[in-house]
Amino acid sequence: MLTSYFADMHIHIGRDIFNQPVKITASKSLTITNILKESGRNKGINLIGVIDCQSPNVQLELKQLIEQGLAYELEDGGIRFEEVTLILGSEIEVYDENCKGPIHVLCFLPTLSHMAKLSEWLVTRMKNITLSSQRYYGSAKDLQYKVKELEGIFIPAHVFTPYKSLFGKGVKQSLEEVLDPDLIDGIELGLSSDTFMADQIKELHSYTYVTNSDAHSLAKIGREYQEILMEEPSFKEFNYALHQVEGRKIIRNFGMNPQLGKYHRTVCDKCLHYLAPDASICDNCRSKKIVKGVADRIKELADSEGESKGRPPYLYQVPLEYLPKLGPKTYTKLLEKFQTEMNIIHHVPYDLLVEVVPEHLANLIIQMREGKLAITAGGGGKYGSVSES
Repeated sequence: MLTSYFADMHIHIGRDIFNQPVKITASKSLTITNILKESGRNKGINLIGVIDCQSPNVQLELKQLIEQGLAYELEDGGIRFEEVTLILGSEIEVYDENCKGPIHVLCFLPTLSHMAKLSEWLVTRMKNITLSSQRYYGSAKDLQYKVKELEGIFIPAHVFTPYKSLFGKGVKQSLEEVLDPDLIDGIELGLSSDTFMADQIKELHSYTYVTNSDAHSLAKIGREYQEILMEEPSFKEFNYALHQVEGRKIIRNFGMNPQLGKYHRTVCDKCLHYLAPDASICDNCRSKKIVKGVADRIKELADSEGESKGRPPYLYQVPLEYLPKLGPKTYTKLLEKFQTEMNIIHHVPYDLLVEVVPEHLANLIIQMREGKLAITAGGGGKYGSVSES
């Protein structure tokens, strides 16, 4: 029987089992064990992708959890910990001769042994495999071939962001300049775009879109996610959903309004002054360092007016921490009463919310649920903000 599950497939690790950095810019509390606990117990997420699992020390911590009886590998791929399944992933920075600039890709594999084989292969093509998102020295297509040889899933990451992304930096016009389109399993949209924006590019119409948090702290887990129809949270079922096999599919994407993304609008990199898409110099500080916004880059690439058929709805949401005047104490009270963020965001009715929080906060949660929050756009590395309407 098919059931719906929540999934966030892009979460970083801050520290490994020896307290050594993995993602240098990520929180020190972002360990694999803490990620598993936070995702399942507080967030209410059923399936997560941890994308620094190529690090041998991360693999060691997972093996220890299994040896301690706290986790186990599933026959259909993935590692189950309590109520959450972890899919082993690796975010890799690719810069081959066909790229204008570096691009990030997500590679997911079914088991620890598969990931160990990828690590063995990468260590000859990467300077420091213990760290996150390291540069891979080779062609993007060779990486695709290796991932498929290891029965893996290949997804270009946050494809429109101005830095280290397929369309933001890697190609002039088409993904075929760098990648084999037949070996792509899905497209990750990133925080500054949504389904409607991405579908202005015709070559993306045949792919399933995923929306993920790119979390660098425990609090950011689940800021974007999807609801997936599957038999159970596992690697095989996730792969089936990406390709819509026998009813498996993504049924809803939940993401922040693209205006909240920190690269939505074109800005001056120095003073963050908003600029016209074709600006070559800042009219405020005269700097020539311009960061082209995602919305403007998509307009340059656009060759289609409509949404592709059969897309699931894309619903605008923000994490609870984005809501004005919702502090840590109130957040804790909500979790104590309603167990998980997913319950609070999706299910708890207004009359129960007002028993725990003031009316204005309960109203904001309902407005968030309905996609009606007032937004101030972000740009140039600065996130947008939510305001009370």
